[in-house]
Amino acid sequence: MSITQQFAHTLHTRTVNRAVLGNRMVVLAVENPAADIIACRIFIRAGGVCESPQESGVSHLLSAVLTKGTDRFSAHEIADRVESVGASLGTDATADYCLLSFKTVSHDFPEVLALGSELLRSPSFPEAEVELERRLALQGLRSMQEQPFAVAQRQLRQMMYPGHPYANPILGTEATVANLSREHLQNYHHTYFRPDNIVVSITGRIAPDDAIALVDKYFGDWHLPHDHDDVLPLTHPDVPKLVPMGETSIIPEETQQTIVMVGHLTPSVHSTDYLALKVLNTYLGNGLSSRLFVELREKRGLAYEVSAFYPTRLNQSQFVVYLGTAPVNTATALDGLQQEVTRLMQCRLSDEELQSAKNKLLGQYALGKQTNAQLAQIFGWYETLGLGIEFDQQFQQHIASITPDMAQEAAQRYFTQPYVSIVGTGAAAMR
Repeated sequence: MSITQQFAHTLHTRTVNRAVLGNRMVVLAVENPAADIIACRIFIRAGGVCESPQESGVSHLLSAVLTKGTDRFSAHEIADRVESVGASLGTDATADYCLLSFKTVSHDFPEVLALGSELLRSPSFPEAEVELERRLALQGLRSMQEQPFAVAQRQLRQMMYPGHPYANPILGTEATVANLSREHLQNYHHTYFRPDNIVVSITGRIAPDDAIALVDKYFGDWHLPHDHDDVLPLTHPDVPKLVPMGETSIIPEETQQTIVMVGHLTPSVHSTDYLALKVLNTYLGNGLSSRLFVELREKRGLAYEVSAFYPTRLNQSQFVVYLGTAPVNTATALDGLQQEVTRLMQCRLSDEELQSAKNKLLGQYALGKQTNAQLAQIFGWYETLGLGIEFDQQFQQHIASITPDMAQEAAQRYFTQPYVSIVGTGAAAMR
């Protein structure tokens, strides 16, 4: 067995076994015998952030075509092999990684893992399948243009991330997707789909040593491409740090409700302020008891929907509050959103408010780790982000240590230059 490193790390009642194969592929294995199921998540450290401006959307298109053919199997044969054992197989592409995932009963895991290896190592990208998925992506982009929320979100990203891949949706743009070809997929695959750029995360009814041995069996002979030698691909381009400038963009459209978004540039997952901002996000916009919901919807009747989000990103992220409102209330709703964000800078949260947000965040975090698939996802995700498997325990400990002063100071650091995106009938009055 070609394993260069291996260790086990115990997190609460679970032991996460981490191994590095001879080709530098990372394998995580967690034994969970509660059900006769094994879930596997295979992360490729690529995604939208690795796309050039001319090839925006290539990672999504590649992921959509990845299961449509290999050097040995057609799309139909792949589907038949998966369905014949009752397994599930899927792919995804995000801003920071691509993903191949599957779930199967323990007995069939070796067979499905072998198929997963073939999909990753020798996809054929059939021309007909590439063209079909390219057309579907274009349809999806055109559909997004008819959704005020999607239009407002894209407009906000383009203001906040000029010249950065995060500016575009993972689908890409109509102009770039229209020009994507099989050759683009082959080049992207050749650059980023290599063993030292992959994390395999397995959870279920299998001994960790057996899981690692199976990965080594089907992936261990996958050698680095000769033209790359020992140099990892540039998976996360060194983009100059974005400086908050503040900007407003307004698109008048005939809509039943107006979408109002206010965004602020915020740090990546590796910042010391990351978890404080996660708590503030939970406090402001997570659920029916959140500050925005209670104040702007229940008390003032300004919102049909209202929330906040702060995505976990390897590069600079965005902290966004938004609502959908009646066109006549657009100006008032925008003022209400900005007042709530400003309040976080000017007033410390009470101990009760902060503790309630922490409890909610930690409770939801615990609920997100119940199934084998969820566990495989979270451990693999942390490894892919460069946080390490220990972050699962650190997350909970650090959340508990956040004080009202820490939360306020984080707000004061990042909530100074707002970006405003407004789309809908009420937008015309804001010009």
